[in-house]
Amino acid sequence: QQIRIVPSAFNSSNPFTELKFYYGITNKVMISPTNFGDKDPIALFANKLREGEYNKENYVLAKKLDAKNRTFVPVVVRGEEDKGVRLWQFGKMVYEELLALAVDDEIGDYTDIVNGRDLTIETVGPEATGTPYNKSSVRVRLKTTPLSENKDTVETWLNEQPNPEELFKRYTFDEMKSALEKWLSPEEDSEEVNSTPTA
Repeated sequence: QQIRIVPSAFNSSNPFTELKFYYGITNKVMISPTNFGDKDPIALFANKLREGEYNKENYVLAKKLDAKNRTFVPVVVRGEEDKGVRLWQFGKMVYEELLALAVDDEIGDYTDIVNGRDLTIETVGPEATGTPYNKSSVRVRLKTTPLSENKDTVETWLNEQPNPEELFKRYTFDEMKSALEKWLSPEEDSEEVNSTPTA
């Protein structure tokens, strides 16, 4: 895919938004309240596990409970410009690649709306990576191009963007605490299921 990163409508100095998430505690992705400056029961519990005397089991559990960083950036997909600005979400390795390109003087500011550069993203699936995940690599196009030849289109793209912070349901402290408790003692759940009369 060929994409163009668009300057963020929510932060003019940085198009990247980093957010922390929990995967696997419930069947839904949970966004960490720390992203919004609120208390997070899962992070508090993980910190507590680390505070005690060193114990391998606690340390492993705390690491399992750590929120994962995901980065979001507004992009336009070339050939699908009619769909407007969309969010591209990626992990640490792609983010590091993009940051390395951003400080490369020969490339310059690839998000510049007049003299920026499109990026080519190549993604290979689990069959090639040997893991359950896709792996993406990023290449910068040599030629600089405007974001769009149409001034109104540029204006729309710069102002009308999805906000990554509003895409995910925010859970309350108590909801997250109860999800954590269930995750920590799943056997109580399974007993309840077994005792339900079946039709």
